[in-house]
Amino acid sequence: MGKFLNPFTDIGFKKLFGQEVHKDLLIEFLNDLLVGERHIEDLSFLNKEIVPESFGGKVVIMDVLCIDKDGTRFIIEMQNQYQDYFLDRGLYYLCRMMNEQGRRGDEWNYRICPVYGIYFLNFSLPVLSKFRTDIVLADRENGEMVSDKLRLIYLSLPRFTREASKCETDFERWIYLLKHMETLDRMPFEAQKAVFKKLLDVADVESLSPEERYRYDETLKAYRDYVNTIASAERISREKGFAEGEAKGEAKGKTIVAANLKRMGIDVDTIAKSTGLSPEEIALLE
Repeated sequence: MGKFLNPFTDIGFKKLFGQEVHKDLLIEFLNDLLVGERHIEDLSFLNKEIVPESFGGKVVIMDVLCIDKDGTRFIIEMQNQYQDYFLDRGLYYLCRMMNEQGRRGDEWNYRICPVYGIYFLNFSLPVLSKFRTDIVLADRENGEMVSDKLRLIYLSLPRFTREASKCETDFERWIYLLKHMETLDRMPFEAQKAVFKKLLDVADVESLSPEERYRYDETLKAYRDYVNTIASAERISREKGFAEGEAKGEAKGKTIVAANLKRMGIDVDTIAKSTGLSPEEIALLE
């Protein structure tokens, strides 16, 4: 058991970013994420469940849902498991939040407040080729943004490989801490920003109540079981691929392994290291 919470668990993530009493952590993180774009002074947490529009409609439940004083909504999620339509899911969530702003009657002029979707991905999607992907509504020809009402930010954590000494911005320091939190035994960035000390104070496992500790242990076990399942699937895929490769040729075997791993959502760097194929060769696989 680590000294600090694992933020990839449901309990760990919501303890850090989903509590009113510690909302300054989320405000500081969002301001470092959106530096030069938006400054947040205060946030209020909203009910994370959006009631369906009609009977039998899909209920949307988010990890963290909040609103700032000018009405901008923020959806913040940690996603551990690969999903085929995860990008569609993110858009659906944002559209539901926009729809929630609609008003009945003739007085509403369709003015809506911005909605941000911020998604931590503990896996790599092939379509997201870098650590941070920012999506805006922009003109296709010149790339100029035409509306700030819909904003998506995907943070592919496996693609963040900076060491602590190489982190240059507070945002990079946030990501380093979140990615390595469970293995840390001290605070590496306390001198840069006081909020980082508070982050690890809140994340201290010893600060949990007995009930929180029980729930955390259960979610941590589920997370580790999932990680081990993925590791086993990678090994089996590798062994199967190389076994077939003995009959069809080593190069073909590597291609089979790479294709299997890519379909599982494993990041390109890991596939390249496992098979010896180049990122360009991997990109051509289906």
